[in-house]
Amino acid sequence: MSDDELTEKIIACAFRVHNALGPGFSEKVYENSMRVALNHEGIKVKRQVAIQVYFEGEVVGEFVPDLWVEDRVLVELKALLSLQKEHEAQLVNYLTATKVDTGLLINFGPSVEIKRKFRTYKPKTKAVG
Repeated sequence: MSDDELTEKIIACAFRVHNALGPGFSEKVYENSMRVALNHEGIKVKRQVAIQVYFEGEVVGEFVPDLWVEDRVLVELKALLSLQKEHEAQLVNYLTATKVDTGLLINFGPSVEIKRKFRTYKPKTKAVG
């Protein structure tokens, strides 16, 4: 399964969780619910696991994402009225520092808000047809 396919499955789980629970819970409730939903889809997920942070090729610390999916997609969860640019920048910084290629920022606010981010720039492809 490609990272794009995996992130689509993660996003589908986020909508399933939000449709069932609605807004207003703490991030921890959504984190636990996402773990359950992803596990039910047969997707391997770890919560609050340390990932090494690199600087100039050397490990300089650790970062602990909310969810680490299939050992290749970082997922940061929020429960805010709306996401801010700082949240997106933070995720990109995490991707850069951990050398992970793909991340999702998911906000369980009044409605589900999702930002897919990449360590390196990937232009959006246009639909053909």
